[in-house]
Amino acid sequence: MKKAIGIDIGGTKIAAGIVLESGELLHRVEVKSDSTDRENMFKQVVTAVEQLLEGTPFSDIEGIGVGVPGKVDRENGIAIFQNNLPWKQFSVAARLKEYFGTKSIAMDNDVYMAAFAEWKTGQGSTNETFVYVTISTGIACSIIHHGAFIRGAGFAGELGLIPVLSKMGNERLEKISAGPGIQKIAGIPAKDVFTGYLNGSEECQPIIEEMANHLAQGLYSISSLIDPHRMVFGGSVIVNNPFLLDLIKEKLKILQLPEQQHLLEQMSISKLKQDNGIVGAGLRVFEK
Repeated sequence: MKKAIGIDIGGTKIAAGIVLESGELLHRVEVKSDSTDRENMFKQVVTAVEQLLEGTPFSDIEGIGVGVPGKVDRENGIAIFQNNLPWKQFSVAARLKEYFGTKSIAMDNDVYMAAFAEWKTGQGSTNETFVYVTISTGIACSIIHHGAFIRGAGFAGELGLIPVLSKMGNERLEKISAGPGIQKIAGIPAKDVFTGYLNGSEECQPIIEEMANHLAQGLYSISSLIDPHRMVFGGSVIVNNPFLLDLIKEKLKILQLPEQQHLLEQMSISKLKQDNGIVGAGLRVFEK
């Protein structure tokens, strides 16, 4: 079966894997990011691929798929803008082609890569509207409608930028409901807030309840605008705290009309978990 390399690039780590055409992840490696400058960051990407290929000839590989945060020029393989990488206007595809000698490079935004993996491995239909939502250090989404991404002018899916009503007034969803936002509100690491919630902490209970309420407001915008058939959630915050999905659904149901509530039964957490970006990047190679 054909093989491709999938790379998921982030501000703290670079994960890479060998992906089969079926979507199976054969082998995975992870290295730390080095965001001190663009060349050091690229060297870490090369290191990840070289570690991955130990014992595997590159001639067995169909190509490389790369997921990069922020705005991406897919056609020219350029990372245009990111909040967490030193790659403004960086020619990622050209550099990878030059270094590894491959002609086949598939590049896209990292959330879009993860969405493609969830849709493809979940037997996605070309008759449905599918949404992938990530809740992690940031919040974003990607929409696949009838088998194709809805991209807008290139910055579609920034769910975290939507303002929601909070006790502090109107705030952007990401600022008060992503991992760093929860930590800032609570004054302790986000993972400790979730642990406290599960243990019945009086301080943590209202923080997580409010978080779920804010997320429900953001998701209601999606529910009302495009009325999706399915929605899958990924990202470390919700993957590591699956109970959060039930809280979100409870609060979303209050906002929805009965005619919108079909979505509640079609909301799930990723089975690929933190590997969906790798798998999606690899699978996109076979789509070229």
